[in-house]
Amino acid sequence: MTVRPQALDTAPEIEQRQIEAWRRMQPWEKLRIVAELMRATDELAVAGIRERHPNATPREIQLRLGALRIDRESMIRAFGWDPEQKGY
Repeated sequence: MTVRPQALDTAPEIEQRQIEAWRRMQPWEKLRIVAELMRATDELAVAGIRERHPNATPREIQLRLGALRIDRESMIRAFGWDPEQKGY
């Protein structure tokens, strides 16, 4: 089976080895990797929020983090937080 390259900066033979490794993984292994990536993404996003808003409370940090994921109308309806007024 021929697979189209997914990454322009990776040699095709290396990419093929990576795909084969993913295929050999158990579902729980893939889930663990995704969870780790999500946690790392959250940590980076929170670091950016703290950089932009050094005096933010933990609650405010969580609201700003949520505003990065949830549409404006839902943030206002659910949390009374308007990211366009208060920022991300």
